[in-house]
Amino acid sequence: MYILCNEEPLWMSLCLNNINRHLQYKGSWKKTTLHQLDQPDEYEKCCRKPLHFDGFNSLYLYRRLYRCYTTLDGFCFDSGNVERKKNLSLEEFHIEYDGQKPVLISGLTDTWPARKTWTTEQLLLNYGDTAFRISQRSSRKINMKLKDYVSYMQMQHDEDPLYIFDDKFGEAAPGLLKDYMVPHIFQEDFFDVLDRDQRPPFRWLIIGPERSGASWHVDPALTSAWNTLLYGRKRWALYPPGKVPLGVTVHVNEEDGDVNIETPSSLQWWLDFYPLLADKDKPIECTQLPGETIFVPSGWWHCVLNLETTVAVTQNFVSSKNFEFVCLDMAPGYRHKGVCRAGLLAVDESSFEDAKMNTLCMEDNLCYSDLTRKEKRVRICEPAVEDPNSENARNDASKSYRLYDQEFSYDINFLATFLDRERDHYNSLWSSGNCIGERELREWLWKLWVGKPGLRDLIWKGACLVLNAGKWSECMENICAFHELPLPTDDERLPVGTGSNPVYLVCDNVIKIFVERGTEASFYALGTELEFYGLLHKLDSPLKNHIPGVVASGFIFSENGSYTVASWDGKGVPYVFANHNFIPENCKEVDYPFGIWSKKQFEYKKAGMSIHESIGSAGCSRIWPYIVTKRCEGKIFAELRDTLSWENILKLASFLGEQLRHLHLLPCPSLNFSTSSDSEYRKELPRGKRSVVDGADEVSIPAEWLLFIRTLNGRKKDVSNRLTKWGDPIPSILIEKVDEYIPNDFSKFFTMFKDDNGLLDVSKSFTWIHSDIMDDNIQMKPDLVNNDYVNGSNNGTGEEKSWRPSFILDFSDLSIGDPICDVIPIHLDVFRGDTCLLKQFLESYKLPLVRRKSKSESIEGGDKFGRLSYQAMCYCILHEENVLGAIFNLWKGLRMAKSWEEVEETVWGDLNSYTSLY
Repeated sequence: MYILCNEEPLWMSLCLNNINRHLQYKGSWKKTTLHQLDQPDEYEKCCRKPLHFDGFNSLYLYRRLYRCYTTLDGFCFDSGNVERKKNLSLEEFHIEYDGQKPVLISGLTDTWPARKTWTTEQLLLNYGDTAFRISQRSSRKINMKLKDYVSYMQMQHDEDPLYIFDDKFGEAAPGLLKDYMVPHIFQEDFFDVLDRDQRPPFRWLIIGPERSGASWHVDPALTSAWNTLLYGRKRWALYPPGKVPLGVTVHVNEEDGDVNIETPSSLQWWLDFYPLLADKDKPIECTQLPGETIFVPSGWWHCVLNLETTVAVTQNFVSSKNFEFVCLDMAPGYRHKGVCRAGLLAVDESSFEDAKMNTLCMEDNLCYSDLTRKEKRVRICEPAVEDPNSENARNDASKSYRLYDQEFSYDINFLATFLDRERDHYNSLWSSGNCIGERELREWLWKLWVGKPGLRDLIWKGACLVLNAGKWSECMENICAFHELPLPTDDERLPVGTGSNPVYLVCDNVIKIFVERGTEASFYALGTELEFYGLLHKLDSPLKNHIPGVVASGFIFSENGSYTVASWDGKGVPYVFANHNFIPENCKEVDYPFGIWSKKQFEYKKAGMSIHESIGSAGCSRIWPYIVTKRCEGKIFAELRDTLSWENILKLASFLGEQLRHLHLLPCPSLNFSTSSDSEYRKELPRGKRSVVDGADEVSIPAEWLLFIRTLNGRKKDVSNRLTKWGDPIPSILIEKVDEYIPNDFSKFFTMFKDDNGLLDVSKSFTWIHSDIMDDNIQMKPDLVNNDYVNGSNNGTGEEKSWRPSFILDFSDLSIGDPICDVIPIHLDVFRGDTCLLKQFLESYKLPLVRRKSKSESIEGGDKFGRLSYQAMCYCILHEENVLGAIFNLWKGLRMAKSWEEVEETVWGDLNSYTSLY
C-alpha cells in the first residue's frame, strides 16, 4: 500500500486535476502536489526519505519503472519507408500525395527564422516567462511558463511526460507566428473564410522531452495535417484509414456519434506492442529530422515518439481533397464516424467475435465485459503473455491482427453509404466531438458558397453530406412552384443563416421550412407565429411595421418518393394529421389549434425529458410546415457588427427597447380550460410552497403562470446532467452547486400582493416573448445621406457608413412568459454583455420587469427571489440552449468563479438598479 500510494502517476493525476495556478514542478509529483495545495513544510519532509522493502517485486511496477527511465539513444531505427522528397512542387504534391499517402519533405523551411531561433535555449531566452498550454490527460486546461517547463524536462522521469501542445501560442507569443510560414503546397485551407475566433483550433506549438509524444489518433474532423520539426528527432508510425493499430480501442457513442480513442502512451506502444507485430503488419515508419516536414493525409492513424527533446509546429487544414470527408465526419449519426476510423469493424462485430474469445486484454486495458448498451467499442485485442518478445507472442499477435485486416476503401462514396439516411440532419443530436458547432458549420458552408463560387459543385456535395441539402432544396423548389414564385437560381440553392431550420433567399422572398425538434414542434412553431401575426394586425400594433409581411404558408409532405404541397393559415388541423396522435384535444374550440397555449402545453411535456429523450422523440419527419415572407432590404446585424459606429449601435439598443415594449404590451390570449381544469395545473404545487395572501389557504398565482412554472420545474429535474453534457467552459464546481442555487419551486418568483388600493396583483407581467432576438434576427438598412446610400467608409465625403435597424426577424420561437426572458439573448448575443447598451435598451423599454407593493420596497438584500439578477440567472441555467457557454466565453474570468452568486452579480447585477419597476 505504501509503494502504490507513492506512485508518481497517482500524484500527477491528483496535481493536474486540482491545479489552480501556473504549474511549477518540484522534482517529484508528490512534492509538486503538496506545494500546489499549500501544505506545511513538515508534510514535504516525508517525501525525502522513502522506505524500502527487500524481497518485494512487481512486474507491473517494474515495467512502469523501465518506461520511466529508459533512454532512446539506443533505439536502432532505420530511415523508414515513408517516401522522402526535396522541394516538392504543388502539382506533384496534388497528383501523388494529397489525400493519398504521407510524404516527408525537405527544403520547405530553409528561409524560416525558426530554423535558427526555435531551439530550447533561444526560446527560453525570448519567451521564458510566457505561459504555454500543456497537453495532458486532465479535465483542466493547464498552463506552464516556458522556463518552468524546461526545468521540468530536465528533472522529470515520467512514463508519459508533460507535453507543450498549445493551439493558442500565437496569442501568447505573437512573435512566434513571424518565425514561420505555411509552406506553399499547403496554402489551400477552406477554414480560412472563418474569423479567427470562429474557426476550430488548427495550429499548435509542440515542445516535448525524450519519451514524450502523441499516442495513436486520427486528426479531428478527418482534416489533413503538416508537421515541421525544427529541433530534435521524432519517430513516426502511420497506418492507412480503417486499419486500427494493435492495442487501440475505438469507442463510438451510438446516440450522438462521438468517437473516443483508448490507446497506450506512445512510448508504451513502441516498447510493448510494436515487437509483437510481424514485418508485414508493421506501420509505415520514418525518423523525422530538423528541417523536415511530414504530410499526414485525412483519416490516417499516426503515433509520434520524441527520441530526444524536440520543437515543432503543426497545422491542420481542409482542402479540396478532404473537404467532403470533413463534411461527412460532422454529419449526425455514428456508423459513418466509426467506419472512417475503424473500417468495417465499426459495422459488424460478428466478423471478429471468435478472435475476441481467444484473446485476453493486456495491462491498462478494459475487458469486453464492460460493454454498455449505448456504446459500440471496436477493439483490437492483444494476447496476454509472460514474455512479449517471444516468437509465439509475435505469431499470435500477427495472426490476431490479420483477422481484422479486411478490405476497406477510404472513398467518399463508399463511406457515405454508412450515413443514417433516416436521420434528420437539422434535427439530430450534434456530436460533442465535432470540431465546430452546428451554427458555425452552417455559417462556414455559406461563406464558402459565397466566397468560392468556382468550387460550388464540391461545396454542394459537402452540404448534401452534412445537411442533406439536396432534400431541402427539392422541398423549397416544390414550394416555389406551388405558389407560382420565381424558382431559385444557382446562387440561391444553399440555405442561409445559422439557425436550426433551412432558410432560403429566393428573389424577393424568404422561404423557411420548419424542421427543428420534429413535426409536432414544427407545427406548433408555425401555428403560434400565424396566430401572433393575426393578433398583430387585428390590434394594428406599431410592431407590425417592423416585421416582414407573410406571403404564404402551408406544409409539404413526402409520400412514395414525391412531394405534395398544401396551404395552411394556422386555423384548423391539416388533413395529413388524420392518423397522427398529436392533434390538440381542444382543436375544435379555438381558432388556432396549434397556437400558443397548445405550444406551451407541448413545451411542458418536453420539459422533464433529457437531451437524448427530446431528440429521440422528434423521430423521422416526413411532413414539414413552411412560411414565405417578404425579403427585407439591407443586411442582418451579424454581418455589420464590426463596421458600425458606436452611435449606430446605441440607436439599435433604443430600437430594440421600443419594439420589445410594443411586443410585451400585446394582450395574451386566454388559457382555455376545456380539457385541462385549473385545479389540474395547480395540483403539482406542494401545499407548503403555495403563495398565500392574508393567510388565505389557496394558490393565488394565475393559472397561466402555473403552466410556465411547471415547465421550469420540469427543466430543473435534468439540469445537472444537461450542464455536465455541455461541459467546458462551464466550471465543474458550479455544476456541482447548481441544484442548491436554483429554487426548489419557481412559484417563489411570482408572489401575489395587495397594492395600495387593496387589490390583488401579481409581481410579474405575463407577456408575449420573442425568445430569440439575436444578431442574425435583426435587419439593418442603410441610412439616407443627401438622398444617397452611404455604402463606403466615407463615401468620399468624410462621413462614416451609417445603418439603422429596420426589422426583427424569425418569430417561430414565440412564447408567453416572463419578459426578462427576452432580455437574455439581447444582452448576451446582441450586446455581448455591454452594460452601456443594456442601460440604453432599458431606458427605451420603460416597462416594469417586476412590480412591488410600494415604490419604497427594495429588491436588494436578503430576498434573492426578488432580485431580477437572480431570476435572470436562473432562466439562463434552465435555458434549452447553452446560454451558460456564451456567458463563460464573454466573461472568461468567471471560469474561476466559486459561486453562482458571483456569476449572477457580474452578468445581471445592473438589472437590480433598473428604475422602471412599478
